[in-house]
Amino acid sequence: MFVEGKEVAIFRLSDGSVHAIENRCPHKGGKLSEGMVCGAAVHCPLHDWKINLRSGRVQEPDHGEVTVYEIEVDEATGAIYISL
Repeated sequence: MFVEGKEVAIFRLSDGSVHAIENRCPHKGGKLSEGMVCGAAVHCPLHDWKINLRSGRVQEPDHGEVTVYEIEVDEATGAIYISL
């Protein structure tokens, strides 16, 4: 999904929470939507950088962050709204 020219990835975790982040790893631009989710983090499919889906921060020893978008889920319809 694209929001104002930026590609956004949406993840639903096993606890039912939904998170939206920029779909581009800060390291080499890997598509995070193609990575594996483990707990509350996604692993970049290119070089395995681990990015927290709640904060957008990259786990040490690597450095960087991605944009995290505030969302609202309409429980009745399942629609997801992204706040800019």
